[in-house]
Amino acid sequence: MSRGRFSYRRRTFLAPTSTGFTSYVLAEVESSDGGEYRCGHYMLTLADCRRRIDLEFVLSTALKRRQSLAKIDLLLEVLTKFRAALAAEAQMIAEREQEKKNEAAKKRRGEKG
Repeated sequence: MSRGRFSYRRRTFLAPTSTGFTSYVLAEVESSDGGEYRCGHYMLTLADCRRRIDLEFVLSTALKRRQSLAKIDLLLEVLTKFRAALAAEAQMIAEREQEKKNEAAKKRRGEKG
């Protein structure tokens, strides 16, 4: 068996190096050797500064495989909706900031709103 070999392994930092922040995501899927080895390491790690969460995805039984796939599907669904809501709020904040700048510029020029 090739335990320790990964069919997918990636660590990505979530902020530019210049920030000095240590936020990252680490995804690890250990090779099952063509389905022979069911008890591998299947972990998703999310880290943000000093906080870290490890999410385990067990594939050892048919039930656990279904549960693990349902877990990642739900996470993806929630993250996708979270991103959409975050983008909408960011847009509203940017628009309001621009409105305030425009109002301030009008006041400086002596215009009435």
